[in-house]
Amino acid sequence: MWILCYPKCSTCRKAVNWLAERGVEAAYRNIQAQNPSYEELRAWVERSGLPVRKFFNTSGLQYRALGLKEKLPQMGEEEQLRLLSTDGMLVKRPLLIGEDFVAVGFQPEQWSALLGR
Repeated sequence: MWILCYPKCSTCRKAVNWLAERGVEAAYRNIQAQNPSYEELRAWVERSGLPVRKFFNTSGLQYRALGLKEKLPQMGEEEQLRLLSTDGMLVKRPLLIGEDFVAVGFQPEQWSALLGR
């Protein structure tokens, strides 16, 4: 299992602590230093069952600077995935990646259900 986070993000730190408190081991990956690839993002979107737009960090500076609120509706899925793969700061975090699930954002109830804890 992986957790993709940004070290300065308070929500990511809460998520890492939440996992540790429950004894869940997850490999940590800095989403800014190791940006998710197009192939990873495509697989995660499929595994999550969510639309690509749910993987965008809509509160991020990059999202606003690029005017993505207006642009995303005009973009196809492929174009959105390619854009996401260019900058980890565009990706909503944390991402919890398991063998058969992908959780986008920290939602303790959802994570509990996925992990059975």
